[in-house]
Amino acid sequence: MKVRIKFAKYGVMKFIGHLDTMRFFQKAVRRAGIDVKYSEGFSPHQIMSFAAPLGVGIESLGEYMDLEVLSMSTPEDMRDALNRVMVDGVEVLAVTVLPDQTKNAMASVAAASYRLRMKEGSFPIHDLPEKISQFYAQAHIPYTKETKKSVVELDLKQGIYEISAQDGAIHMLVDASSGGNIKPTVVFEQFCAFAGCGIRVSDVQVTRLETYTDLSKEGEPRHLVPLLLQES
Repeated sequence: MKVRIKFAKYGVMKFIGHLDTMRFFQKAVRRAGIDVKYSEGFSPHQIMSFAAPLGVGIESLGEYMDLEVLSMSTPEDMRDALNRVMVDGVEVLAVTVLPDQTKNAMASVAAASYRLRMKEGSFPIHDLPEKISQFYAQAHIPYTKETKKSVVELDLKQGIYEISAQDGAIHMLVDASSGGNIKPTVVFEQFCAFAGCGIRVSDVQVTRLETYTDLSKEGEPRHLVPLLLQES
C-alpha cells in the first residue's frame, strides 16, 4: 500500500538539507511504529521517496513524500503517530492512500508556488505590484545558467506561470519539473536586476506554499492540482 504524506518544514529545520531530512523521516517512521515496507536484498531500506528537494534556508508548507506500508489503520492515525515523534519545525499536515499505479511524488512534480518576504521590514521598492507586472510583461526574460561543464542561455519567462505582489510579499508559481525546475531565488534576482532594487537574496525569506502535479492531457491547458489530490 502506498501513502502520500504532506508536511511542513520551517523554523530552524529549514537549515537541514535534503539528505538529512530523509534520514530524519526514516527514524521518525520507525519511532512512530509505522508498518513500513522494506526493499529486498543485502541492504534493506524503507521504500520512501520525496517530491522536489527543498533548498537549505527555504521554508515550506507543501512538502511531500511517498511511503510504502504493509498495513495501517487510518490516514489520520498515521498522521497523529508521526506528529508525536516530530521535532519543532516539522509537522505532518495530511496523509492519503494512493492507488497502486500512481506515479511517485518526484516523477509527478510539475510546478510549485512560493512566497517571498523581506526577513526584516518590507521590500524597499516603490510601486512593487506595478514593477512586478512590468517585469512579467516582458516577451522574454533571459538568464545565463553556468554549470561546471557548460553555459546555457535560458528564457525564464517560459517557466514562470504566475507572479504578483500581494500584501507586501512576492508570490510566484513556477515550473518545478525535472526538465524545468525554475528556482524562485533566480527569478527574484532577475526581477531585482530589472527593477534596480539591489536586494540580496540572503535578506529574503522564501517559503514554498504548495507543490503541484499537472493532470492535463497532451495538447490541453495546464491543470495543476496539489500532489495530495493527485489522481491515478
